[in-house]
Amino acid sequence: MEKGCVFCQIANHMAPAQIIYEDEEVVCFLDHDPINVGHVLIVPVKHYLDVDELPESTACAMMRLSARVAGVVKAIFHPDGYSIMQDGGVFNDIGHYHMHVFPRYVGDGFHWAYRDDVLEYSASDTAAQIRSALKGYENAPKM
Repeated sequence: MEKGCVFCQIANHMAPAQIIYEDEEVVCFLDHDPINVGHVLIVPVKHYLDVDELPESTACAMMRLSARVAGVVKAIFHPDGYSIMQDGGVFNDIGHYHMHVFPRYVGDGFHWAYRDDVLEYSASDTAAQIRSALKGYENAPKM
């Protein structure tokens, strides 16, 4: 448990939250400032900052749970769609890895903000760079 981390505190029942599911690896609770009603956060019980730090079992548990939560959200709220997302690095405003699952409605105001000033780049060069960095990933030791 990371001292001062609100998600660690929630996962260890030391801070209040509307918990909707928990097991030894993950805890799910309602977002206190939802984008739409039914906005759920999926959080690893242990403290990690980014997705690349998660043990494979935790990452898989979170992904399986996100699919289940999305299905439940669709069944209960009948949205036009849903979003599953997470932010990493400095964009992780909590400092504890988490996924958002929330219902979406046409006109709900949530959207990607595309930049008009995106620099020109070579998609083939970028793809080659990432492809090269991923070589051997399948055989890399698991975290």
